[in-house]
Amino acid sequence: LLVSKDLGKHLLEVEDLLQKHGLLEADISAQAERVQALNAAALKFSELEGYQPCDPQIICNRVNHVQTCLEELGELAGKRRKELEDSRQLWAFFQEMEEAEAWIREKEQILAAKTCGRDLSSVLTLTNKHKSMLGELGSRRALLHQTMKRGEQILAKKRFSPGGIQEKMREVRLRWKKLEEVTGLHQQRLQEALNFFQFSTETDDLVAWLQDPYRIVSSDDFGHDDYSTQALLRKHRAVVEEVEKHRAAVLALRKQLALLAPEHRQGVDVQIRVVEVEQLYGEQQWLQDALAVYRMFSEVHACEVWVDEKEQWLERMEVPEELDEVEVVQHRFESLDQEMNSVMGRILDVNQVVQQLVDGGHPSSEEVRSCQDHLNSRWNRVVELVERKKGQLSSVLKIQNYLLEC
Repeated sequence: LLVSKDLGKHLLEVEDLLQKHGLLEADISAQAERVQALNAAALKFSELEGYQPCDPQIICNRVNHVQTCLEELGELAGKRRKELEDSRQLWAFFQEMEEAEAWIREKEQILAAKTCGRDLSSVLTLTNKHKSMLGELGSRRALLHQTMKRGEQILAKKRFSPGGIQEKMREVRLRWKKLEEVTGLHQQRLQEALNFFQFSTETDDLVAWLQDPYRIVSSDDFGHDDYSTQALLRKHRAVVEEVEKHRAAVLALRKQLALLAPEHRQGVDVQIRVVEVEQLYGEQQWLQDALAVYRMFSEVHACEVWVDEKEQWLERMEVPEELDEVEVVQHRFESLDQEMNSVMGRILDVNQVVQQLVDGGHPSSEEVRSCQDHLNSRWNRVVELVERKKGQLSSVLKIQNYLLEC
């Protein structure tokens, strides 16, 4: 039994052999006590004086022989136990490696079946699950490291053929490396999906927010008097300030898009949404144009009030025939010329703003142009009235001067 070469072919068989060997060792221990007692009793016969039933040397030789056999048996038992324990260590190593391989296969199947989610919520859920799996991976990595270390120790003892051990260790290392690569790749895909859905959410939020300013910008309400126009002007200034706060987010869209994974970046829907945001944000120029429109209407209103006043005065004014009265009216026209120069500058500014709005394709170009034409028409009428009245004054002055000379 002790010289048997049967060391088991798997862990359970080795455990069974060790259990049987333990019983054998207990039997040897029990027999050792009996042998010691028998040897002690036998040696007494070698110490007798007088009659000796057997040669004392024969007794001593026999006792020594039995003792030597017992010691050899103990050595064999110890050697057998050591071999069985080494075998158990070997098969425990193989079993742990098989368990590691089974765990790796299970995780590979799970990773192969995993998706990256269909929206931000599902991606976040899958990301949390993946973090848990990474924790499991870390724990299993530590266990595998310990198993590999025991495999190296078995190889160092050189009790068994290293081929199977080295091959198993190489195989498991390769599979583990592949698992970590697949895990890292899945984590990368999850991060890419997370970036994409966060990007989509931010883009949708920007589109939703920008539609409100766009509706305000697209309105054709420019007020019906100076007060309402000024109120709308203040409202649009506030909108411009809010739009300006989103400038950084809109400008960052293209950079965020460039960082997305190719399969996400090249999607038609994504490109459309980015362009939509940029177009909507680009409409902030319409806000600026709208502000210009409101300022223009305010300026036009002020100019028309002046034109109304002067037009009524000019139409009611009768050119006097007396020289003194003519000189008074002439002085009034000199003051009027100064006022007209000032108003003319404001009208030129209005025309410049209108031209900029029309060239920029403002949606209210027709209304703005109509307002410009109406103001210019009324201004031209005032200019004509002034020239006519001046002509009449000039004629009267010539007549008066002629009469004075006569």
